[in-house]
Amino acid sequence: MKTQSLEIVIIEDEEDILELIEYHLQKAGYETMGFLSTENVERFLEEERPALMIVDRNLPGCEGSEFVAGLRAYGCNIPVIFLTAKDKDQDLEEGFKRGGDDYISKPFKPKELILRVEALLRRAGVTSNDKVKYRDLTLDIPNRTLTIENNRIDLTNLEFKLLHTFIKHPNTTLERDFLRDEVWGDDSANFHDKTINVTINRLKKKIDPKGEKEYFMPVWGVGYKLV
Repeated sequence: MKTQSLEIVIIEDEEDILELIEYHLQKAGYETMGFLSTENVERFLEEERPALMIVDRNLPGCEGSEFVAGLRAYGCNIPVIFLTAKDKDQDLEEGFKRGGDDYISKPFKPKELILRVEALLRRAGVTSNDKVKYRDLTLDIPNRTLTIENNRIDLTNLEFKLLHTFIKHPNTTLERDFLRDEVWGDDSANFHDKTINVTINRLKKKIDPKGEKEYFMPVWGVGYKLV
């Protein structure tokens, strides 16, 4: 089953292992971006929003879990799997406390890595098939439909695209400029300051008419977050 071109970042200083990981991920249908150190990763993350990161801990210049802890401190919520030779209980605890979502010890089985990637993406609201789920929301991408607890909710194309964008980046503050470019794109010439507010309020009334579920959290002066 192929993914929808989900991108995964791998930070691994041993080139042969990096190539092995990339080979198996690409074979499973993912796009990959590999780094031999943490250098340039932050710059990459400023421009791209990968679905997941696989990070070694024994890295030159900056220890992998310290790097992830730094990203978390700045609000980066991209799911992280540590793939490392550090396999003591203390290492495991340290990795999770510093922002890891999963932990795999080397040597590793490629099949297990792929299964853990798929499981973590599901928990993060991204799936490897034509349906994307988050909380009780299910988006059918090819048919552009939304169901909530088996009830179909009619959305406009713009509302669907906006919701899909948030689900691809759960628990992450999305800036207004990013939403404008990602959702409105070529139509951004018709975009006004209150356009996002109006569209999100209209979407909220459709997916949460009683206002009990609080899917969206406004981040003052920045944008919105799907929680």
